[in-house]
Amino acid sequence: MKKIILITGGQRSGKSVQAERLALSLTDRPVYMATARVWDDEFRERVRRHQERRGPQWTNIEEERCLSRHDVSGRVVVIDCVTLWLTNYFFDNPDTDSTLEAVKAEFDRFTAQDATFIFVTNEIGSGGVSDNALQRRFTDLEGWMNQYIATRADEVTLMVSGIAVKIK
Repeated sequence: MKKIILITGGQRSGKSVQAERLALSLTDRPVYMATARVWDDEFRERVRRHQERRGPQWTNIEEERCLSRHDVSGRVVVIDCVTLWLTNYFFDNPDTDSTLEAVKAEFDRFTAQDATFIFVTNEIGSGGVSDNALQRRFTDLEGWMNQYIATRADEVTLMVSGIAVKIK
């Protein structure tokens, strides 16, 4: 059953909806692992809309960092999203090298379980280069982690304007 799927794309490209549809096509009782820290009221409203969109068949888990402490063996789990998960690590430690190693190790522990993992992530490096050094370091971190996940993934899908494009 173990499978890793990565769904990537820009903001509002349809990544989360695609991941949820895929999960529901694989099981009638998927897990939704939300990695967001709720920073403000606008973001709290986004979380509420996401929760409302999903029905009662979903098991919802909120986990900002330590995904592997949750046993999802035998389940189909949507992890939404890698960008916010990395933000939680980076906010606490903006050193890209040590943060990348910590997140890779956590990813490996989590995905050692026998489950189907659907990771949602953003392609934040597709735009111009930021003039902000901190933003450039985060973009590097995200790009390197996306590559790490993609090399381990059985499938990779790029979302473009709501259309799924199979990459791998």
